[in-house]
Amino acid sequence: MTVKLAALAAAALAVLPVRAAAASTPSDKLLREHLWREVRRMPAAERPKVGLVLSAGAVRGLAHIGVIRVLEDAGFPIDVVAGTSMGAVIGALYAGGLDKDGLWDFGSTLRIDSGNNMSKVRLLQLILADKLLSSANTEKRLRAVIGDVRFDQLRKAFACVAMDIRTGEKIIFRDGPVAPAVRASMNLPGIFQPVLYRHRYLVDGGVVDYVPVDVAKLLGAEWVLASVTEGDFSRTSPTNVLMTLEQVIDIRGSLLSRQQRKVADIVIEPEVGGYEFYQVEKSGEVMGKGVEAAKKRVEEAKESLILFSLPRLMRRWSAP
Repeated sequence: MTVKLAALAAAALAVLPVRAAAASTPSDKLLREHLWREVRRMPAAERPKVGLVLSAGAVRGLAHIGVIRVLEDAGFPIDVVAGTSMGAVIGALYAGGLDKDGLWDFGSTLRIDSGNNMSKVRLLQLILADKLLSSANTEKRLRAVIGDVRFDQLRKAFACVAMDIRTGEKIIFRDGPVAPAVRASMNLPGIFQPVLYRHRYLVDGGVVDYVPVDVAKLLGAEWVLASVTEGDFSRTSPTNVLMTLEQVIDIRGSLLSRQQRKVADIVIEPEVGGYEFYQVEKSGEVMGKGVEAAKKRVEEAKESLILFSLPRLMRRWSAP
């Protein structure tokens, strides 16, 4: 336990109506667990609004599913979700009510042509020709899981990011139908045709906001945990135009994420840098990497949220 937490917790115990057994046990673990239960019991209107941010990353982004699984098991109260690209897909499903097991099933059954007309043959054609693929079926797949819903109908507040390829503007979606917005957010440039939506031609939001912590805060998040699934571009040497383009996107995403990491309270980074954007056959491994990374930091994340919540807890405890 940090000195700061110890000092704040000691002050909290002066007014906290704990059981005698707990109060007489000088155990950091017991104290932390008790304070964590108190945070979880706080009404949503009284505790800090918690945001979950899911980065871009193509197949690497499936690691977000493993992160969510650990957070759910730990009882994290997630109020706000923001995502880009694959993070937008996973975020929309989670905000729409899909639980940790449903998300795991989704990731396990993902195929290279899920939600699009991609295949290994089509990828070869893309490399040799200049006709981009379609991501139109992404909307159908999302609707099949969460329904034809609008943002205001989701169970958790949610927003996602795309880029207008004509102007370079960052477009934040937080109202209207969910499926076309998510499709635009994961629409990898150079692979998929730009999505014509709301009079704009839209592509993957990872080009302008790889880790949308700012978007979560726009939705009202006060404490933010970001799951970041960057590629390790230093380990690969592109051999064709397609792979070069994807590496450029990864590099730009890494540069963009630096500032956003600084304003997140906790950053979890699954070790998925070595996976290529198309390796869906390794989805189980990727999700497992998310579980491993989240387990390493979940206690630190709990402590961070406890510290952030303690002033409000103490006001709650001292209220008549």
